Amino acid sequence: MSVFRESSVIVIETSKRNIRAGVGLGDFLRAPSIELRACVGLRKNASTSRLPSTVEDGTAYISRTRRRRPVPDAKVSDYLVGTPLDDAIAAGENIEVFWPFEEGDDIRCWAQVEALWQLSYAIIIFDGHFRKHLLFTRLQLRRKQNESPVALSVPSSYSRKTHELLAQLFFERFNVPGFMLVERPLMQLFASNALHGVVIDISHADTTITPIIDSMVQHVNEIHLDIGIRDCEVYLANILRSHQSLVTALSEGESYTEDQLGAQILELVQLLWRDGFVKVPSDGETAQVDDDEGITNIAALLVAGKEKTLIEAGTKKKATAKQTQAERDREREIAALDLVQVEFKGRTLTLGKERHRFCEPLFDPELLDSLPSAKKDALDQIMPLQEGVHMAVRGLPMERRYSVWSGVFISGDITNGVKGLGPALYSRLYPYLFTEQGGNKHAQVLKMPEYFGDFRDKGDGLAAFLGTSIVAKVAFSEPAGKTYLSKADYAAFGPRAILDFSPAMY
Repeated sequence: MSVFRESSVIVIETSKRNIRAGVGLGDFLRAPSIELRACVGLRKNASTSRLPSTVEDGTAYISRTRRRRPVPDAKVSDYLVGTPLDDAIAAGENIEVFWPFEEGDDIRCWAQVEALWQLSYAIIIFDGHFRKHLLFTRLQLRRKQNESPVALSVPSSYSRKTHELLAQLFFERFNVPGFMLVERPLMQLFASNALHGVVIDISHADTTITPIIDSMVQHVNEIHLDIGIRDCEVYLANILRSHQSLVTALSEGESYTEDQLGAQILELVQLLWRDGFVKVPSDGETAQVDDDEGITNIAALLVAGKEKTLIEAGTKKKATAKQTQAERDREREIAALDLVQVEFKGRTLTLGKERHRFCEPLFDPELLDSLPSAKKDALDQIMPLQEGVHMAVRGLPMERRYSVWSGVFISGDITNGVKGLGPALYSRLYPYLFTEQGGNKHAQVLKMPEYFGDFRDKGDGLAAFLGTSIVAKVAFSEPAGKTYLSKADYAAFGPRAILDFSPAMY
């Protein structure tokens, strides 16, 4: 096998809602340079299939069951991705939107998947020539002269047959010189510097709980919960809608219909959790406001790369010294009430502690019964997050549970904005740990290390990309390694060889 230059290695992380990619590893691992939504659009006249007219964009509360829509009879070049898709929707075109990685536990439509990665096929015609979307335009690569090996992380639910087809796709359609396939939960755990643990991946529509022992994913013990970020958004939006002062402030000067008002409140909720205004309280506690005063360990902050925190704390202290007594009293009152002022579409809105209730449905799905469109029969079958974690670990051999409990890692986009999710889960796990016969009574919640400077303060949602980058840096620099499939080995043994060159997966 050949050794590839680190600057040429491509890392692609594929989650149910996003694709993140980057070229080059270097001495310091870099955050992804490209991120796009993992959805494709199809003009209604581009397929002969009869498709549902409803487009699920996350703004409506829909059935709990995973949708399995008919696979359209369309070519790769028929699909729109990224900016062209957004432009077509904004222009009012009749577009059907698909989320191919979210519809089921395996890949059902390869044309949609290929359109998303887009290494050789055109998406739109621009100025008389084909414009490639993901790698050949955004990463400035050429297929005929492709010297960049690819490290691809995928969900752990994919079958062996799908792994073979992925290898075939990247070698025969994308002309890669080397290909490495890894599973997202394992990469997320690697990013936290652990080999044993349980990974909780909270995505838009569901949550996946995956135990891992000795770097081996325990597929048989994996738990899927049909509850995710979407449910938290709709739940908090329903709470905020009952606050008349907020509704009045949002509606001032506007004539919103009920549906339009609901959409505005949902957008506000999305802004709240993504911008860090939500903190999950531990079980039986209320959320506490972070106190930036009294920072004394300046050296520790500088070593951790948190110069911005130190500067902001100093600026805040100076501003406080210039305040009048009335202004200081008002600030203490706001802090006591845990109020925040949010800029939203030209308006300044004030919100209180109710925003911290965002994650309540994860720990108590029955709260969703109060929503007008909730499906009670389906909700009764969804277990709370803490119970799902306990069930996933309880299925392991007793002697291995201790090491797994020592590595509880929460990932997903929700961790990029919501604070306190780890301690909140731990406080709800403790009763299960305490009553487990002969088991460990202590669990450790992991975080990504802060010494990865490019990933610092960006949340644990980038864990899968970081873990894939770490493994790629080692694998592609090893000339006698057997952790990736080279073009020569693919030519000699075919797509099935990916099963032999992915030792961590089998």
